[in-house]
Amino acid sequence: MKFGIVVFPGSNCDRDMMHALQDDLQQEVQMLWHKDNDLSAFDPERDCIVLPGGFSYGDYLRCGALARFSPMMDAVVRFAGEGGKVLGICNGFQILCESGLLPGGLLQNDHQKFTCKNVFLKSVETESVIGMRVGDRILKIPVAHGEGRYHADAQTMQTLEENNQVLFRYCNENGEIHLDSNPNGATANIAGICNANRNVFGMMPHPERATSEMLGNTDGRMILTALSLWN
Repeated sequence: MKFGIVVFPGSNCDRDMMHALQDDLQQEVQMLWHKDNDLSAFDPERDCIVLPGGFSYGDYLRCGALARFSPMMDAVVRFAGEGGKVLGICNGFQILCESGLLPGGLLQNDHQKFTCKNVFLKSVETESVIGMRVGDRILKIPVAHGEGRYHADAQTMQTLEENNQVLFRYCNENGEIHLDSNPNGATANIAGICNANRNVFGMMPHPERATSEMLGNTDGRMILTALSLWN
């Protein structure tokens, strides 16, 4: 199992992800530059490509709008089309939506402020490797974003619900899903989704910031470990 982490100009969570996977989870990691477009060293049946958080290309135009056109994203789209696993965190989630690998988009937080705090998540998708591993556990994972409000039109929302593609919803520590536990105004408290084939995953919270015992929280390990065990 090998993880490739794409580095864009403006990425600032790429090293966090590297340390979480390499040091905390003992996984093989390779950093990938945005101007390259060769993923031949990665096996779509076994490996995973990660799009980390940050401010790719300075978040000009829209978050992720420019990163979508990088040479590496052409290779990532092909990799996903071959069944390869792709995980996008925060800005990576925005890039996945801009590239069409995931439906919908991320808008400015409803309170129009950057939010950085721990939130609680509940897995509501039970068919993917992540959903099956997390099960009914309530996870505490940090968020750090200014444009994390997931939005999609009514038809897309209906499809997501009918196909069981909502990966996580924001909840309180007891697992109750309501507006008070929503940090950004996301539609239906959505914190993460997956594609219909369940090999592309996007989420706003940062599991890589919750994998070290030194930080007092290892809930993020469950999410990243699920991908590392999927062969």
